[in-house]
Amino acid sequence: MGKLFVSCYNYPMKCQKEIFEVIFYARGGQGAKVASEILAQAAASEGRFVQAFPEFGPERSGAPVKTYLRVSDKKIRTHEPVVDPDAVAVLDETILDSQDVLKNLDKNEALVINTRKSEYEIGEKLKSKGKKFEGKIYPIDANGISMELVGQMRPNTVILGKLVQISEITSLESVIEKFRQVFEEKIGEEATEKNIQAIEKAYDSI
Repeated sequence: MGKLFVSCYNYPMKCQKEIFEVIFYARGGQGAKVASEILAQAAASEGRFVQAFPEFGPERSGAPVKTYLRVSDKKIRTHEPVVDPDAVAVLDETILDSQDVLKNLDKNEALVINTRKSEYEIGEKLKSKGKKFEGKIYPIDANGISMELVGQMRPNTVILGKLVQISEITSLESVIEKFRQVFEEKIGEEATEKNIQAIEKAYDSI
């Protein structure tokens, strides 16, 4: 069983962390809850302890929502919302205008964001709002990739691949296996494979 956060070159303080915590910021209908659950199930299949749950509140389509994920090699005792995340995943760039996605996110941690902008441009946008982030920003055009490969705007699928790449809280193989188990019967083999291609493209992206 590998370390929960093995990008030790960029994040040396997180290599030995016992619980890896993620907050997903999205809008209702973008599938943040599904993404967190797939990651949790994949990690659990590798023998880890997990939690994945949404923040209770209005989940109407388009409304801002938050979902939490914890992964650990030890039993997780807390059931409170995540307040000090190791990574934040933003599935809709416009959420930066209304939510403090950087709260308690420090220089050793990561921001993954669905955007066509560059890392520099996102950093400048955050600065314009009075937010300075010294950690690593991982921009990825999740909407574009999902439209290209899936034919629908499914940013959650793409974000899955990127989160696995930067954190290694579970393996890509386990995520793909769980995705097939959950979705092949629901959406069919062809659509499932297209989504898996989107996951893999995000995982392989620089």
